[in-house]
Amino acid sequence: MPFEKTIFPGLLVFEPRVFEDPRGYFFESYNEHTFQDAGISVKWVQDNQSSSLKGVIRGLHYQLPPHAQTKLVRVLRGKILDVVVDIRKGSPTYGLHYSIELSAKNRKQLLIPKGFAHGFSVLSKKAEVMYKCDAFYNKESEAGIIYNDPALQIDWQVSAEVALVSEKDNILPLFADCRNEFVFEN
Repeated sequence: MPFEKTIFPGLLVFEPRVFEDPRGYFFESYNEHTFQDAGISVKWVQDNQSSSLKGVIRGLHYQLPPHAQTKLVRVLRGKILDVVVDIRKGSPTYGLHYSIELSAKNRKQLLIPKGFAHGFSVLSKKAEVMYKCDAFYNKESEAGIIYNDPALQIDWQVSAEVALVSEKDNILPLFADCRNEFVFEN
């Protein structure tokens, strides 16, 4: 099975089957049947791609209901530390974070359900990240949590001296003060 469960309900690591030979490699980064066979039925409506330099930290971002998004994140070039925080009230992992190294080399992907704040830090010289979303971007529903909230204790593997964080991300609220309408449904 190409899906690995985490301790976070609904948060899955997807590791596609890769076919390599002297010419290079081939893999299906997404196949609807593979996901449906695993009980995952998501209609993707938008693909996003970003390019970032080493030391960039993006996040922690999410959209509020009814525009909340499920995401499937992968790295096309370079290496990132992908980080999510469970913000679903009543979840057994509420307020905890999960991190995983995603890279062009390991080809792993992270399936992030609605109710998680998402961010990443760039560990390589440059990284290109692509992710699918099951809901369109909606500016009015944008929300987030400041990346360096001491209550979350996230190690971004980037020192504060070299971290490159947008002005917008630097003024996000603490987890305790964030806008949050998510409730865990078992």
